[in-house]
Amino acid sequence: MSHRKQNFFSIAAALMLGAAAGPSAQTRIAQHLTVGPEGKGDFRTVQEAVDHASPADGAIIRIYPGSYHEKVSISKPGIFLVGTGRTPEETVIVWGDSAKNAGSTFKSGTVTVEADRFEAENLSIVNTWWQDHPAAEERSQAVALQLDSDRAVLDRVRILSGQDTLYANSHSCRGELSAPCRADRQLFNDCFIEGNVDYIFGDAKAVFNGCELHSRPGSGVMITAQSRHSPLEDSGYYMLHCRVTGENQGNRIALGRPWRDYSTVLFYDTEMVQKIDGPGWLEWGDRLKTSTYREYKSHGAGVNGGNRSVVYSNLTSEEELKLSANVLLAGDDTWDSMSQVQKLRLMV
Repeated sequence: MSHRKQNFFSIAAALMLGAAAGPSAQTRIAQHLTVGPEGKGDFRTVQEAVDHASPADGAIIRIYPGSYHEKVSISKPGIFLVGTGRTPEETVIVWGDSAKNAGSTFKSGTVTVEADRFEAENLSIVNTWWQDHPAAEERSQAVALQLDSDRAVLDRVRILSGQDTLYANSHSCRGELSAPCRADRQLFNDCFIEGNVDYIFGDAKAVFNGCELHSRPGSGVMITAQSRHSPLEDSGYYMLHCRVTGENQGNRIALGRPWRDYSTVLFYDTEMVQKIDGPGWLEWGDRLKTSTYREYKSHGAGVNGGNRSVVYSNLTSEEELKLSANVLLAGDDTWDSMSQVQKLRLMV
């Protein structure tokens, strides 16, 4: 790395760490670690780098192109994983567990994050269970990314599996609530997410901005299974300016189904390339009546609208102005999630 690029990277990293820690934090230089084949990086595995990161401040971990066959567990705040290849396909973290062999959906993740301020840029996170076990009787939940993290940002990240690909969840707002609760905030920007059954699920307040949601062939596809469980929490999935793609093989493709009673999902300005099933939303445990499902300004050959299974009010101009990541995810600390995207891209 040239001295000029090293200095530029250090300045950007310092700004990024201060911004990620919050408005009251002093700007400081982040710990820099690298992962690559022997002789290229500080460590040969991503997990080794995570283990050596600061327990309080985390680290920016730059990963050389290659396939890293490992499960990664992150419990330290402020871990940034940055692929250094030309495209996300060049840097891959891959494993192949499922609920069948791991003992639980929530033990199957290729990457599991249980800490705030996780960020990832320009890489792929893959669970290969479905391609390794193609037989119908072997199908199972197989998480690629399990994310319990507030102020999380993923930009240009590919997340691939079959059932339960992405667990976008919140470690706050659990149990019975007696007061309003703020769910963990997560931004997925310009990401590619592939799966079939309930392939984006959980209880986070998550914005998917400009993402491609790609349906893997299967007997039925449910893009979302959001699990807001109380009207006192503010979780929900917001699909903004996304594309829904996949092969049209006569299967039912649904926008989602309610995993919990107050499931909340909004699709806005979505290009429907793949044909969506007419009702759009599927029932699960008689929960459609208490869920909040909305869809506005969908376009493309696959919309197949006019017969949706839920009724919702028209979008007002005031509501439409609020449909942006920075507004939806701002919170009491006025978090600027999109500025983190720009800083992440400087890390590559």
